[in-house]
Amino acid sequence: MKDSLLFSPTRLGRHTLPNRMVLPPLTRQRAATGDVPTDLMAQYYAQRASAGFMISEGAQIEPRGQGYAWTPGLYSAEQIAGWRKVTDAVHAQSGVIFAQLWHVGRVSHALLQPGQQAPVAPSALQAQKVKAFVETGPGTGELVAPTAPRALTIAEIAELVELYAQAARNAIEAGFDGVEIHAANGYLVNQFISAHANTRSDAYGGSLDKRLRFLREVVEAVAQAVGPDRLGVRFTPLFESTDQDRVYIGLVEDDPHHTYIEAIKVLEQAGVAYLSIAEADWDQAPDLPLSFRRAVRASFSGRILYAGRYTAERADALLSTGLADLVAFGRSFIANPDLPARIAHGWPLNPLRAETLYGGGAEGLTDYPVYTA
Repeated sequence: MKDSLLFSPTRLGRHTLPNRMVLPPLTRQRAATGDVPTDLMAQYYAQRASAGFMISEGAQIEPRGQGYAWTPGLYSAEQIAGWRKVTDAVHAQSGVIFAQLWHVGRVSHALLQPGQQAPVAPSALQAQKVKAFVETGPGTGELVAPTAPRALTIAEIAELVELYAQAARNAIEAGFDGVEIHAANGYLVNQFISAHANTRSDAYGGSLDKRLRFLREVVEAVAQAVGPDRLGVRFTPLFESTDQDRVYIGLVEDDPHHTYIEAIKVLEQAGVAYLSIAEADWDQAPDLPLSFRRAVRASFSGRILYAGRYTAERADALLSTGLADLVAFGRSFIANPDLPARIAHGWPLNPLRAETLYGGGAEGLTDYPVYTA
């Protein structure tokens, strides 16, 4: 598929990308004590640096932002130094990598919170049909129901906006080429947007415009901190769910088209470099309506990235419509560090070992082989 649009270069902010294949943010839970990135993580990202660009696994912007054991942070000097090993390794392979800024909000447990306090959220509404992950011993843990959260005060919301901006500055200090705000998957920014998670009656809740205020303030603060050309934002617009147990990937809005087009207009106004849309990715998941994809393109002038269960053929077809500029490959990039070369030459793909996705060491992280004839 060397003549595929996947292998045509494109601009992204300050960078010319050699191809349109993206490694999306993928939680792997391999951070060391103190939520510090490791040499093993540096090797993992460097192996996949032939992607057009990469987005790191989510990095919590503060201790309260963690919902899963062993995920990396981006708020301490030790974490910044750990991430510097990652970015140096990627840049040595001529790769481009952004950091995903993450705060899980209510999708957490008291055992993961400072002082074992309640998680924070827009409203004191417990997350349903979702699990946090806590450590139960060295290298072992279990999925648990989230602890009921408490509602943030207005003053605390302002502090969180600054924490996002500071995490973005930390990312640039750590050598990242840019940052992505995680506003998807039912986490904190998504919780503010959603009428099902945000029942506030002040300036941050009620109307859609008020529910978008936190997103707007975070985007503006991060854009001011690092530049809009080094910024992307990720959403998960769900239009229906044929399996209600799968709603953990995001919050289904009553009018998702209107909700997310208005959210995308916030990004357009800020001039961010790209918009990432994570589609429902389980078997038989509903596709995004074509009318929505067209409205996204009409509303946003930056680069548009879609992530889902894309094959090379599906990705090329989407790029040919002009409705997308970049396509992410998650599971296949985990199992195939040389994925662009395999697709270009028609080489077979390694199968994914699902049991090694989360936690552990090198197995399932850095031991997938490159193709040899």
